[in-house]
Amino acid sequence: MSLGTDSIGKLLARYAIPAIIAMASSSLYHIIDSIFIGHGVGGAAISGMAVTLPIMNISAAFGAMVGIGAAARISIRLGEGNKRAAEHILGNAVLLNLTLGISIMLVFLLFLDPILVFFSGGNASAETLDYARRFMRIIMFGNIITHLYLGLNEQLRASGYPQKAMYIMLTSIVLCTILNPLFIFVFKWGIEGSAWATVIAQSCSLMIQLRHYTSKESFLRFKRSSFRFNRKIVWAIISIGLAPFILNVCASLVTRFMNTALLEYGGHGVYDVVSAENFDGNVGDVYVGAYGIMNRVLLLFIMMAQGFNQGMQPIVGYNYGAKQYDRVLKVLKYTIICATTVTTIAFLIGFFFPHQVASAFVDASRSATDQAMVNVVAQGLGITMIIFPFVGFQVVAGSFFQYIGRAPLAMFLSATRQLLFLLPMLLILPKHYGATGAWVSMPIADCCAILVAGTMLTMQIRKLRRMEHDIRFSR
Repeated sequence: MSLGTDSIGKLLARYAIPAIIAMASSSLYHIIDSIFIGHGVGGAAISGMAVTLPIMNISAAFGAMVGIGAAARISIRLGEGNKRAAEHILGNAVLLNLTLGISIMLVFLLFLDPILVFFSGGNASAETLDYARRFMRIIMFGNIITHLYLGLNEQLRASGYPQKAMYIMLTSIVLCTILNPLFIFVFKWGIEGSAWATVIAQSCSLMIQLRHYTSKESFLRFKRSSFRFNRKIVWAIISIGLAPFILNVCASLVTRFMNTALLEYGGHGVYDVVSAENFDGNVGDVYVGAYGIMNRVLLLFIMMAQGFNQGMQPIVGYNYGAKQYDRVLKVLKYTIICATTVTTIAFLIGFFFPHQVASAFVDASRSATDQAMVNVVAQGLGITMIIFPFVGFQVVAGSFFQYIGRAPLAMFLSATRQLLFLLPMLLILPKHYGATGAWVSMPIADCCAILVAGTMLTMQIRKLRRMEHDIRFSR
């Protein structure tokens, strides 16, 4: 396979560019939802969607655990020349996604109201919770489709079809872009229209994937013998996938505590741009909606950096399995440079043009609430993106350990920013500094996580260099 012989730069471009487009498209799903809902329904609906973020992160956590875990294992097995084992991993990944997708759908639909209250901290207004409920009921009905669609796209990239994975993701985003305004502005379905647009778009993309995996021309394809649960394969998938799973669960917990802090203390800090005393309405909802917008903007660039990770994954997995450690280190270096460039561009946009970014989501002339939301987003972006140029490095470092099979360390790095650093500060700083304290918590946590990741990665690089030296010496 060319993964073991072609130029690293060409390989990374070949695998990363489609992955970047695909990952950015995934993030654009949420951005498009927010833009159309913000302009078609209003800022209150965006606040409702922000409340649903932790729930969607938990669902995504299970999907990422299976999708990324299986993709990493498939790459390693292909690097070893074991195609049959790779197909068994593919079959088990499909069964896992079906099982988890159905289970999560049932749990969240049965207990949706108490779950929404919990993740809003019990402080969201009835209007905000109503929007969240109406949106999530439809999204959860399509949860099985989402799990299968995202998981199969990961395996598509790992099995040598990065461009096809990109086109399938783009198909979803184009359909979503067409259906969103149709359902919201023409059919007047409101926030439910956005949810239906997402489910329908993903269903169409899933049909394309199923056609690929049942075709005799595909390198990896579905085989009846592969659709049997194998304990060793399931554990192999989960052990690698636990890192992104923990990352998403941690993100869910952080979003929950961030929402709680903003609902309770937003507008009460000395440096907060919107004061609770002078605002006629629930100022906490405004801050939660603003955080929802900020989260989508930051996620777009994080996903682009993750696109380089996705491009790196099959190259690292194959060459690590083939014991070509010099190529592993080279692609790591290139990926860090590229991801850091992306997050630096994000910093420049968010730090110097925050009002323009906020206005893309909400029409400030629509109401006083929407104007306040634009001002809050502008302040929040200016603070949270101070350390953002270096976040690309931390994103790559955490994923690298996952791709070489060091699951425990990958899990630790996934949890450091969210649990060890960010969460404690969210429990302390907003009480004294309001929403500004919540915004400041994020760059402080980023800085700490970057230092930890840098230390661990330096140690691993030294180990890989020693292993490469030993191999050359033995020859």
